[in-house]
Amino acid sequence: MKTKLGVIFGGKSVEHEISIITGNQAINAVDQEKYEIVPIYISKEGLMYTGKELLDLNSFKDMKTLFEKIVQITLVNDGKQINLVRFPSKGFGKNVINTIDVAMPTMHGTNGEDGAIQGYLEILGIPYVGCDILSSSIGMDKIMMRRVLKEAKIPSLDYYAFYSLDYIDNQEAIISEIEEKINYPVIVKAGNLGSSVGIKKAKDRANLKEAIEYAIQFSDRVMVERAIEHLREINCSVIGDAIEATASECEEPFGTDEILSYNDKYMSGGCKKTGKIGGAKVVNNSKNQGMASLDRKIPADITPEKKKEIQNLAVKTFKLLGCSGVSRIDFMIDKDTDELYVNEINTIPGALSFYLWQATNLEFNKEIDKLVELAFKRQRQRESRTYSYSENILAMNGKQH
Repeated sequence: MKTKLGVIFGGKSVEHEISIITGNQAINAVDQEKYEIVPIYISKEGLMYTGKELLDLNSFKDMKTLFEKIVQITLVNDGKQINLVRFPSKGFGKNVINTIDVAMPTMHGTNGEDGAIQGYLEILGIPYVGCDILSSSIGMDKIMMRRVLKEAKIPSLDYYAFYSLDYIDNQEAIISEIEEKINYPVIVKAGNLGSSVGIKKAKDRANLKEAIEYAIQFSDRVMVERAIEHLREINCSVIGDAIEATASECEEPFGTDEILSYNDKYMSGGCKKTGKIGGAKVVNNSKNQGMASLDRKIPADITPEKKKEIQNLAVKTFKLLGCSGVSRIDFMIDKDTDELYVNEINTIPGALSFYLWQATNLEFNKEIDKLVELAFKRQRQRESRTYSYSENILAMNGKQH
């Protein structure tokens, strides 16, 4: 019997469309002999839908027609299984549309990588692929993650963080404190967004104010860090859990600006892309490939020693945060000093980093097999724990404690 795999994508996020692409990539990579794919699309309004039309990426070009064909649902645990139930329900006829055995969120950014969808799935009691609530929320929150990295003495840049509301009330004091603690140029980041959204570089006070005002449009907290003048970015993926994890090949992405922007990552599909996988030249002319369409070199042109250092730090970071499934850890190298820094982790990476695993001789369908295995493993571990006592303390008839 096939495992019913619910691939969840979309969501209330600035990365909504990118999530659709990643979901579609996963759907197309799944071994159809092992799994029955059940697509679950979450709209920008937060409503949940299913339907075979969601399996075709082209359907999303005409959203009006798509919504006329798909069915709004909610997920319900009936005590035996997780049902996709028509919502609103019909007075007569079938309301249970389908069931799922395991969920695979492919939602990027807010509500996807921040622990929100993970919490929902845990309440439902369904196995799900990827990081849990805590590791997702820490990984998504740039400020909290930086604090965790600093505490563990994992190399990361010095930073200054503040609340947006505090800045509105104390602009000059906060600007002065930033200038006192961090030299220009600096990078200003929204505190809890991914994919280079809400990020600007500042070279002086005027730039800094402009960058902060931009960042607070996206987040209630802002982080400012030292900018590396001569920078190389290297990425490495990790698959596994907090007990056992493996690092992928390393890549070097290339952007069109000093900061690898949202456009660099996602809007370049359809252009001719060149790179290397396993030493061989690859040309990517495909459209709508998300992170897979980015200009990159695989393997990255780094020494074996630097590669090993990056892979070890990637696994260490992954385990430190208690991650599970697949993540991508992004690194920065200061070309002037050769110092290496952990920049951030992506707990649901674009394209699930399949291109990095292909370069490590793990095909996309086998990667998904591994992710599903890890989801069931974690569920078994959780089911063995004690969550409540059999004795009802409310029925103890006035016993004193």
